[in-house]
Amino acid sequence: MKSTKKITKHLRPLLLSTLLLGSAVHAEVRPLDRVVAIVDNDVIMQSQLDQRLHEVEQTISKRGAQLPPREQLNAQVMERLILENIQLQMGERAGIRIGDEELSQAMSTIAQRNGLTLEQFKAALARDGLSFDDAREQVRREMIISRVRQRVVADRIQISDHEVQNFLASDLGKLQLSEEFRLANITIPLPDGASPEMIQAAERDVLEIYRQLRAGTDFAQLAIARSAGETALEGGEIGWRKAAQLPPPFDGLVSRLSVGGVTEPVRTPGGYIIIKLLEKRGGSAHQVRDEVHVRHILIKPSEIRSEAEVRALIERIYERIQNGEDFAELAKSFSEDPGSALNGGDLNWIDPNALVPEFREVMANTPAGQLSRPFKTPFGWHVLEVLGRRATDSSTQVREQQALNMLRNRKYDEELQSWLRQIRDEAYVETKL
Repeated sequence: MKSTKKITKHLRPLLLSTLLLGSAVHAEVRPLDRVVAIVDNDVIMQSQLDQRLHEVEQTISKRGAQLPPREQLNAQVMERLILENIQLQMGERAGIRIGDEELSQAMSTIAQRNGLTLEQFKAALARDGLSFDDAREQVRREMIISRVRQRVVADRIQISDHEVQNFLASDLGKLQLSEEFRLANITIPLPDGASPEMIQAAERDVLEIYRQLRAGTDFAQLAIARSAGETALEGGEIGWRKAAQLPPPFDGLVSRLSVGGVTEPVRTPGGYIIIKLLEKRGGSAHQVRDEVHVRHILIKPSEIRSEAEVRALIERIYERIQNGEDFAELAKSFSEDPGSALNGGDLNWIDPNALVPEFREVMANTPAGQLSRPFKTPFGWHVLEVLGRRATDSSTQVREQQALNMLRNRKYDEELQSWLRQIRDEAYVETKL
């Protein structure tokens, strides 16, 4: 039903009626489905709309929320399908494919995140009236859309060094990048207007608890048994907090604790509190990270180059390097990574965690001074060479990278919405409802 050329407005109805209703020589025409929207060179069927409506209704019901009027929900779901369809067509033109093996791994990962085996996941879908095959195809579509966005939207976002430094110097930046503490507490309460006797009794209780903690008694056990805090049954754990989010004097006390340490009992308006530091992260503490010096050549699928042609080309480049040709010169001639091609494919020293998992894994398994076999990532096909490895103090770089990620995430949402509006406005859409 698809064409390599854009179907004109006048040809679409004729083409679609021929495909869906069949030849006029048939004595009886009984269409099993109908078109509810034409989107550029593709269509959305009533069955697709009905299926997605069912899935959305199931999700809303599980959350215990009230369903909106059917007409409003129908319009929302239709708009979502139209946007998805536009992006899927972009993915097809760009040669983005999700193989069965990769898709199966994604389905297994989804099941594991929900604490289920794959068979249990299938059964859970069936209980909700959903087909595993339909769910699998929806995940495939979502993966393609994600890669389209990664290619297009991410490339539209530019963050300058000046923006990063301004963010780091701002009060918001200092707060967001400050050290975080995972805490637990034990609370011995005191009512308003407590008598001296009540205060003395509470003080005796909290000092006895503190003595037991110093002697090695488990904090969570004592919190469950003795604390009056809201999270007592969770071992007193209250989650991650920044020092600035804690009232005095806990902001200063927690900052000076070592992991596993507890504060002395502190009197507050609501009673006595003991805090334990379970874990900490972030901040400007000395940080050492592993870095890899790597260079690569990237070849991307496109409208004029199929996946098979891309793979054949990267294989030829690999063989030429193996036969002694200069990696840097080949990268300048062939690589489609604009950030590194002119530098001979050199990515310089890089934190592996900044790379997509597929690239990171191949890089980790390639010894220094050696060339990898051609491999695929969401960006296309690569060949890489590891030039060296080192451990470095990266406290400043880590903070700058954290700031860059925060600014990028903030801009990504804005840029994504702008891009979605743009592609929706540029698309030919004709609804049939």
